[in-house]
Amino acid sequence: MAGALKSQLILGRWCPGLGVALHARALAALVPGVTQIDNKSDFLQKRPHRQHPGILNLPHVRLPQALAKGAQLLLLENAGPTMENQVQTLTSYLWSRHLPVEPEELQRRARHFEKKFLENPDLCQTEEKLRGAVLHALRRTTYHWQELSYTEGLSLVYMAARLDGGFAAVSRAFHEIRARNPAFQPQTLMDFGSGTGSVTWAANSIWGQSLREYMCVDKSTAMLALAEKLLKGGSESGEPYIPGVFFRQFLPVSPKVQFDVVVSAFSLSELPSRADRTEVVQTLWRKTGHFLVLVENGTKAGHRLLMEARDLVLNGKEKSPLDPRPSFVFAPCPHELPCPQLTTSRPLACSFSQAYHPIPFRWNKKPKEEKFSMVILARGSPEEANRWPRITQPVLRRPRHVHCHLCCPDGHMQHAVITARRHGRDLYRCARVSSWGDLLPVLTPSAFPPSTAQDPSES
Repeated sequence: MAGALKSQLILGRWCPGLGVALHARALAALVPGVTQIDNKSDFLQKRPHRQHPGILNLPHVRLPQALAKGAQLLLLENAGPTMENQVQTLTSYLWSRHLPVEPEELQRRARHFEKKFLENPDLCQTEEKLRGAVLHALRRTTYHWQELSYTEGLSLVYMAARLDGGFAAVSRAFHEIRARNPAFQPQTLMDFGSGTGSVTWAANSIWGQSLREYMCVDKSTAMLALAEKLLKGGSESGEPYIPGVFFRQFLPVSPKVQFDVVVSAFSLSELPSRADRTEVVQTLWRKTGHFLVLVENGTKAGHRLLMEARDLVLNGKEKSPLDPRPSFVFAPCPHELPCPQLTTSRPLACSFSQAYHPIPFRWNKKPKEEKFSMVILARGSPEEANRWPRITQPVLRRPRHVHCHLCCPDGHMQHAVITARRHGRDLYRCARVSSWGDLLPVLTPSAFPPSTAQDPSES
């Protein structure tokens, strides 16, 4: 057993600034057959284990009171008897939505069907009949993606369906930046595909004292009008609750204009092709001064879309002469390597969950969970970032041991079974109080010996 424990487990001291400054001295002592953590070390700074520096989950998120009242007022004034059914229908549609099929993929499928039909000797087909059969097969097997046109009515339904969940997901992403980099105080923010303005409200809740400019970009004039109403408490007149908010339909053209934080929440999936997404992501990155926050549904489609954007930024060969700083992944990945969730035989979505209290209305009476995927890209050096492994599934707590599924800095997934005897009391207790989405404060996860225990989640 001792041969498998070649590395030490090191716990770090949490410090202000971008990331974590680790102890200069090792706090772990290698004992034959067992890795022990020094229980007398002050890595917790006299805090309880449930507040260890890798804890990043938020309690139940609530909408700001002004936003909740404004949304409630608009629903009371405009919601008809079918509003609840419309909300459920739109929610289901958005959650089950796939990415549009690319023209190249469509041509590949057409050639496949044509070859299949031609190889069948029982089918004597003219060119016209063959073309019709191929088109029929494509219609039957291809996902029909449609662009949503957000009219005044659909915008209201979207607000009722997605305002609270979207606010919760973005709040969790912003909380990660603030928790790991408390010294960061942004002054400007741009929200692409701003919709109902939930990003503006979430950013104001986190950095309201420093932010002085919010740029909301959405091509739907109905959405922009609705977001402006919500800022004014649900009315068209009056002073906005958040000053410095500007609305426009198109992205700023000037390459010199940058924002401290740039956000795209549930908007990349609204673009009709990979070419459009590529252009938008490249533009958003050029506009990014510090952090680019991308959020989508916690589905396989949403995760693949974010990994596509992540790789596009990381592998971008064009360096802006105005900002040559490199890019790195701030969260959730502890590395810049290919996503291990997508390289398995059964690809999984890397997603997270955030509990929230919904808009107080007749069909929203119980707390809910928002399942989402995110990626936060930053300018600078990866060495500045925390490289602790990320917990990617719910933690399974069992008597005297804990199961943690980790995305590790070496780009691999690991199922770690942590016990107090083998890994020390501090690490065991930190793992036991950690949750899905947290960071596990261990520097060398490869020090965990390979587990022979069955994963309870698979039984």
